[in-house]
Amino acid sequence: MNRNDARKIAETITNEQLQQMFETAKAKITDWTKVSNVNKGLTKGVSWNILAKDFDVNSNHHILAKTNMVREFGEFLPDEIKPQKKVRQFQPPTHQDPQF
Repeated sequence: MNRNDARKIAETITNEQLQQMFETAKAKITDWTKVSNVNKGLTKGVSWNILAKDFDVNSNHHILAKTNMVREFGEFLPDEIKPQKKVRQFQPPTHQDPQF
């Protein structure tokens, strides 16, 4: 997920929805050694330890922390929260036969 989409989601997401996202991620991630989306020098396991290990539903989290949480584990959000995929429709290119 890109930073702009993650920021928009982070502005409106609740702590309960973040907790649900973390529970789904914990159950579905099989390879914790993959490179992190937020910081390429870390793995998903290290990102988990930083962002989700001590997550408190009753605490108020900074918008940047929420943005990073959504960027890293946003693929595990419910479909109604995820941003809609933009379908680009391309017009065929203009063509003329060469004139010799």
